[in-house]
Amino acid sequence: MATRVQWLGHSALWIEADGKTILIDPFLTGNPVATVSADSLKPDAILLSHGHDDHLGDLIEIARRTGAEVVCNYEIGVWLESQGLKDIHGCQHGGTATICGGKVRVKLTLAFHGSSLPDGKGGLMYGGNPCGFYITLPDGKTIYDAADTALFGDMSLIGEDGVDLACLPIGDTYTMGPDDALKAVKRLTPKQVLPIHYNTWPPIAQDAQSWAARVEAETAAKVSVLKPGEWVEV
Repeated sequence: MATRVQWLGHSALWIEADGKTILIDPFLTGNPVATVSADSLKPDAILLSHGHDDHLGDLIEIARRTGAEVVCNYEIGVWLESQGLKDIHGCQHGGTATICGGKVRVKLTLAFHGSSLPDGKGGLMYGGNPCGFYITLPDGKTIYDAADTALFGDMSLIGEDGVDLACLPIGDTYTMGPDDALKAVKRLTPKQVLPIHYNTWPPIAQDAQSWAARVEAETAAKVSVLKPGEWVEV
């Protein structure tokens, strides 16, 4: 089975590879552009980049119902265990988790953003450091999900390992915007690019088609601008 990725809206992604399924940043309930419901998904694993509610989303409900493995930073892992979840891989930047029966490797990468968790009293508490993911799939394909981040120079180091698909935020305001996301493509030199984290709400509205045209004019990458629910084959 070919590796393919479905954009679920905002930063939520669904990966299918060799019969395994991986859900990333499962913000579905309350997501105005989501095309699927949390209770319709049965992932083998869930990756969480940081604790903000537009990424944490439905993770606890889905993991409790399905028993999915969870990969996240160490601090969030401890918090998820306090919520009753069991199969947690709490890592830190540069660390790797092997999931899906040993078929998939996930390395945590840098991300320049924030992270917090609900404290149960209407406030927020420390959520460790945010991260991205460098994912190696059973067929050898690699996906870099930058998640919420600014541009940073060490994206060049990630690119040295080879990136088949880079999932990059372009929304601006809370992450890098189109100009810096183009610079990120030039540092990463991926074969394919999928823009994420845009057009969910007015503060992150962007013209993804115009951005894609710039990327394809200035780099060798092919850009897939998807509607929520659509797929790209890696």
